[in-house]
Amino acid sequence: MFNSVVAVVLAAGLGTRMGGNTPKQYLTLGNLPLLVYSLQVFQHYEGVGEVILSVPASDLEYCWSAIVKPFGLEKVTKVVAGGARRQDSVSNGLAAISDRPDGVLVHDGVRPFIDPCMVKNVIDCAGNTGAAVVAMPIHDTVKRVDSSGIIQETLKREELWQIQTPQVFRYDWLVEAHHQAQLHQWEVTDDAALIERMGYPVSVIAGSCFNIKVTKPDDLVFGEAILETIRRQR
Repeated sequence: MFNSVVAVVLAAGLGTRMGGNTPKQYLTLGNLPLLVYSLQVFQHYEGVGEVILSVPASDLEYCWSAIVKPFGLEKVTKVVAGGARRQDSVSNGLAAISDRPDGVLVHDGVRPFIDPCMVKNVIDCAGNTGAAVVAMPIHDTVKRVDSSGIIQETLKREELWQIQTPQVFRYDWLVEAHHQAQLHQWEVTDDAALIERMGYPVSVIAGSCFNIKVTKPDDLVFGEAILETIRRQR
């Protein structure tokens, strides 16, 4: 089990697919900035001791003054500049960790609908196996299509999962994986892929269909509907 976990929350994207001048992580969902939702979960969950927030270099002061301090996010100890790629932002977050924890949780800050149970489950699983991610099984038929738009094969959907975050890893595994990625110029879309390249097993636990990543204007519409559903369930 992990006795200490640091969360690295990624919010360094520029939101080009969202359009407009405001990065998506600062857009309002309900009555809060999108980024605040997941940060509040980590703030109140005892299993996460510290949060490091990775944002665009131009937004460091803004995040302290408009996000961290007004919403009482005391577990956010550092706000660091993100990089050009997602993995660069994670690396910068890892470099800012001062006391070596047992585990590191990596989360996309524009996934607002995580909950304490999900966080606990993925941390507990990673504490037993070394690495775990939240994911959802795919129920639709999935096909591999070539560049000319011709179907090449139908994949076995029972073997396919849609990967989400949070993702949790042993600290030493993740640090070494990022070191190797820099040495060998690996490019990946999530940290689990780095751990896989290192030859370590990564466990999967069930996520939630509510755990969407807000990247396009339509996602904000879905987000408002999810938020209303959650409120009605309480």
